[in-house]
Amino acid sequence: MKAVTVKELKIELKNRSHNEIIALCLRLSKFKKENKELLTYLLFESSNENGYITNVKAEIDVQFEQINTKTYYYIKKSIRKILRVVKKYIRYSKKKETEVELLLYFCKKLANFKPSIQHNTVLKNIFIREVNSIEKKLLFLHEDLQYDYSIELQKLII
Repeated sequence: MKAVTVKELKIELKNRSHNEIIALCLRLSKFKKENKELLTYLLFESSNENGYITNVKAEIDVQFEQINTKTYYYIKKSIRKILRVVKKYIRYSKKKETEVELLLYFCKKLANFKPSIQHNTVLKNIFIREVNSIEKKLLFLHEDLQYDYSIELQKLII
């Protein structure tokens, strides 16, 4: 089965009743965890972005505490997994401020991680790549936010 375009979906959804759309959303939420998480964000957390950021930061903290530090192999796998989860939550929000805030927090946690990431090239490269990504995203923010976040970023780099 081939999926139709977003435009065609939009047209078809306009032709459906309110109850049919609710049933479609509930059915959609049963198929993938990500669909349910996105609906949860849109319905409950999008109105309180600061609370959403706080919850994601708390989840990042928990995941960093659970990292197996016996070898750098396990550390790398865990860091990549955490970064995937962070980027998934960023996609839900679609707000640049949230994106910069969460990536900065991830980089802070990574920079302060023990054992140090400086002893592993892959972990250093992940850190550098995310810092560069933050620098690019800062250009799209308001000037005041750019200044505040750039100060935090400079503290992180030094």
